[in-house]
Amino acid sequence: MRFIKFYFLFFSLFVSSQYYIDSNNGNDNNTGTAVNSPWKTFKNIKQLKLSPGDEILLKSGSVFNDNLQFTQSGSFNNPIIMTSYGNGNKPIINGNGLKNFTVMLYNAEYWVLDNFVITNKGNQRKERRTGLTVLAENSGTLNDIMIKNLVIRDVNGGLIKTDGGGSGILIKKSHTNIPSNFNGLQIVDCHISKTERNAINFRAEPDREKWFPNLNIIIRNNLIEKVPGDGIVIVGCEGALVEHNTLRDFPDILPHSEAAAGIWPWSSDNTIIQFNEVSGHKAKWDGQGYDSDWNSSGTIIQNNYSHDNYGGFLLICNSGKSYNTKINIGTKKTIIRNNISVNDGIRPYPTKRRGVFSPTFHITGPAEDSHIYNNIIVIPKKEDDDIDKTLIRIDNWGGPWPINTLFENNIFYYEDNIKVELNGVEDIYFKNNEFSKKIENINIDFSKNSFIITKENLLKKMIKKMNFGLNKN
Repeated sequence: MRFIKFYFLFFSLFVSSQYYIDSNNGNDNNTGTAVNSPWKTFKNIKQLKLSPGDEILLKSGSVFNDNLQFTQSGSFNNPIIMTSYGNGNKPIINGNGLKNFTVMLYNAEYWVLDNFVITNKGNQRKERRTGLTVLAENSGTLNDIMIKNLVIRDVNGGLIKTDGGGSGILIKKSHTNIPSNFNGLQIVDCHISKTERNAINFRAEPDREKWFPNLNIIIRNNLIEKVPGDGIVIVGCEGALVEHNTLRDFPDILPHSEAAAGIWPWSSDNTIIQFNEVSGHKAKWDGQGYDSDWNSSGTIIQNNYSHDNYGGFLLICNSGKSYNTKINIGTKKTIIRNNISVNDGIRPYPTKRRGVFSPTFHITGPAEDSHIYNNIIVIPKKEDDDIDKTLIRIDNWGGPWPINTLFENNIFYYEDNIKVELNGVEDIYFKNNEFSKKIENINIDFSKNSFIITKENLLKKMIKKMNFGLNKN
């Protein structure tokens, strides 16, 4: 008898509950625990203490005008799940700008957020406004958060980064006492549209003496469109994987003071960015498809497609003002390989204005040991004289210059008389590249390079790379 009592007590600890919410046909006086007795609003769910394995089920076709903040956690193999049920359109949660977030996970782990819509549009733009916020604050390690099949749209956050900006999804970690990070967070198969300023945005302190990076981060197979600022920014991570995402149609609404780019790491190590497509970035400063940025080591950008970005294909950069301090080790050992860039660097503003130049490659500040190889770069003829016709620009961001940069086995096809601006930097090397014609203003040892690439050969090599590289699953 004692054994039986203990068994049922033990088993009861792992019994999960399902909570049904239907904004159209529910009633908050119902039990909420059966499909034919759903609640109508979030009133009751906010008062519950959720347990591992619990499910919050939103009826398809429902529309909720509210916010949700969760602090409870699931457990290993028993996450808390919030998803939809029934047939019809995905349920919608409208934050209506009432709080800085519509949905928040605060110091919570073992969660699945799946198959619903989040908006957060207020009467006017507001800094730090997000759709979904996931926050670790003096929490220790938070494990296994899955964000999938969400639509996050219409978030009118601020446009100025230093004022707080705004994001579709914000992943933030901070600590004063207990080191905090995320382990196993994934964002997959989501559609992010019209979120201002940014789409998927990580935040973390860059201090290397207190280094406690996020681990096992995966950003995969998301569609991001009509977002004016940064697309996917990886911050405070070790070994993050960003792959098979499509970013397109960035609206030209940022002021001239604002720099933004498609996909890039900042204060992160060994980030892999692969099999993505970024096009149509229109930021007036930067605006590249891809970027290997500040205080990062071992970034690999490979097998991606970049086209029609105002600011060019690639930025490799670091600020010399804080270089070699505890918050900035430099930008080291970047690898750029097997990518295709077509018609990047087309910003239609006069190149005299600060920040709006748009070379295909821009390498600036203390960036060390960058290896750029096996890429295909296509620069069609640019009829407008105000559009930058620079293939590579090397310059300085307030400190040491880039060192030991190697361009190897790349194909550069261009129809204009383009230029390369090395600004006296000597340890940049060109080896076994193919150019469509000579570049007159630089002293490259062309005996180590060739001029045999034709339009016909170019098309064959692009098709081969697309079939066997960029489309790899």
